[in-house]
Amino acid sequence: MEITREDKDGLTVVVLKGEVDMRSSPDLRKGLLQVSKESVPHVAISLQDVSYIDSSGIATLIECLKHVCEYGGKLTLFGVNENIYPVFELAHLHDVFDLRRDVTLD
Repeated sequence: MEITREDKDGLTVVVLKGEVDMRSSPDLRKGLLQVSKESVPHVAISLQDVSYIDSSGIATLIECLKHVCEYGGKLTLFGVNENIYPVFELAHLHDVFDLRRDVTLD
């Protein structure tokens, strides 16, 4: 999995590429928790190029959501593609996360 980050005007965009699984989740967790601790008001995570996500990846995103909210921020997931949306739907996480087609936040 590849992780890139871009900060702009109070928004941090984290782009994930590849598989988010138990092998890659620890690195993702470390990176996302660092972002959430930096008092960034809004974090947007792109899942457009994620081909697979397992329960450890979902748990990492939930943990990040919790931390961002604890610091008074907001977390948005965008580009949730047809490969991984069923995982969010099955677990009713489409009701928990702010899911968007793209990074446009208005």
